[in-house]
Amino acid sequence: MNEKKDLKSCSYEEIAQEMKDMGEKAFRGKQIYEWLHKKLVTDFDEMSNLSKDLRETLKEHYVLSGVQMADSRTSKDGETTKYLFRLSDDRVIESVWMKYHHGNSVCISSQVGCRMGCQFCASTLGGLERNLSASEMLSQIYEIQRLSGERVSNVVVMGTGEPLDNYDNLVKFIQILTDEHGLNISQRNITVSTCGLVPKIKELAEKQLQITLAISLHAPNDELRRTLMPVANKYSVKDVMEACFYYYQKTGRRITFEYSLVEGINDGEHEANQLCQLIKGLNCHVNLIPVNSIKERNFRHSSIQFIQKFKNILEKNRINVTIRREMGADIDAACGQLRKSYMDDMQKGD
Repeated sequence: MNEKKDLKSCSYEEIAQEMKDMGEKAFRGKQIYEWLHKKLVTDFDEMSNLSKDLRETLKEHYVLSGVQMADSRTSKDGETTKYLFRLSDDRVIESVWMKYHHGNSVCISSQVGCRMGCQFCASTLGGLERNLSASEMLSQIYEIQRLSGERVSNVVVMGTGEPLDNYDNLVKFIQILTDEHGLNISQRNITVSTCGLVPKIKELAEKQLQITLAISLHAPNDELRRTLMPVANKYSVKDVMEACFYYYQKTGRRITFEYSLVEGINDGEHEANQLCQLIKGLNCHVNLIPVNSIKERNFRHSSIQFIQKFKNILEKNRINVTIRREMGADIDAACGQLRKSYMDDMQKGD
């Protein structure tokens, strides 16, 4: 028995070809694509301008992979909502909705769990379970847009998982999300975060997309980075920086460096000065992140004074730098925290 194809993971051109192969007229592909990616339907029966026979044929040959809300928490200020979504195989993932003055942003997951093992991230505590399909990544945005009744204008692939470890599905996701026949979100409004998978950064550079690439750097030298991020044992800081210069050369897009400040570990003047030397000459922006406290790790975020001092050193070296505004601290908004507490509760109930 042939496995049904996931229609929501198909590009506009692929759906058009599928309809052609079925003997349908070309415009049917456009109709179906718009139902899925503009009107955001989750069931073939909602496609009211298709004949009943065609809808039954679609059900026979295709599935529509999606997500269902399992839980949600909204911060006291109403600006952040964390969603826990259940997948078709009962695994769970997280997404975060954030309201900013410049528009609504959604941070989505790209994998169930993560195998990168970064020390300050709760997403890695249970390891990697599986990759998300393009449709499962899209469905996080679509479901949040449906639940909120508001349009999503910015998408950040920075939730659970390493996006470049799920490279093919990530690229398909971007292709569909930015297609003019769907939500048509600008590539410039999409940010993809990576802990530094050097070959994949270079492969992505060849696509010449206009997305923002965010590098989870967190340390300015190999010795320190290896204590925080196992990926640093495979790719040195020098390798990562060479990949960043290559990416900028190919795309012309400014690089963002994410730097989580951990008290007493990477937040000193020495590290700030090293960071300045490391990224000098590259068109980039540094996003300083007060690290979220995770009870399973013995990390605390830096004091306001240390964070400000670190920022001042970068600014004196003419480096564009901001401190990420803490949002959703009262609702376990850090990557992996709500999912982990949910899974812990499920295990207690067994």
